[in-house]
Amino acid sequence: MRASDKAYAALREDIIEWRLAPGTVLAEVEQSERLGVSRTPVREALSRLSAEGLTTAAGGRGVVVTDISLDDIDELFELRETLEGKAAALAAERGERGIFAQLHAELLDAPAMLNDGDPARRDYYALVGRLDDAIDEAISNSYLAQAMRSLRVHLVRVRRLAADDAGRLHAAAAEHAAIAEAIASGKPKLAEAATILHLYRSLSHLKATHTPH
Repeated sequence: MRASDKAYAALREDIIEWRLAPGTVLAEVEQSERLGVSRTPVREALSRLSAEGLTTAAGGRGVVVTDISLDDIDELFELRETLEGKAAALAAERGERGIFAQLHAELLDAPAMLNDGDPARRDYYALVGRLDDAIDEAISNSYLAQAMRSLRVHLVRVRRLAADDAGRLHAAAAEHAAIAEAIASGKPKLAEAATILHLYRSLSHLKATHTPH
């Protein structure tokens, strides 16, 4: 792995996982020492992170980690509804039904993953990630897929703002299963509606349980 890629991956993960909180100044010298690379790769990594909206220049303070406010969350979900609703509809029209039928079956079993004692729910989020990847592949639209991938970076950060609620996670798993089922059935309008319903409930939960960092 190139040094700039290593620095980018490490900083990106630290920001997404809130180990580097909003407002944190990312000084090149300090980060190069922390990551074990020279300043040039760190500078390149910070440029990539700024392009993604994870960092920004802050006058004389240098580069800082961007914040996420409730207003930002509203805007993100407005964009999610437009992009993900359309993507689900296209996947229902163009996707291989067997793939989504299998994902539907696995998502119906998701409660077992949520009750397996792993507080990070790695297996569950990996399954949801596979649904996202399957939709990206099915839509056959590289521009739309790239837009959604860029958006998901911020959504992982947003997820950390909501209270950890087992009931909501189980409901979300059922909502994802409904999306997969609609796509597998080749029903674009139903897939879009299921996606929009899931987003509405996710946003409502997030606002109700928002915990500022």
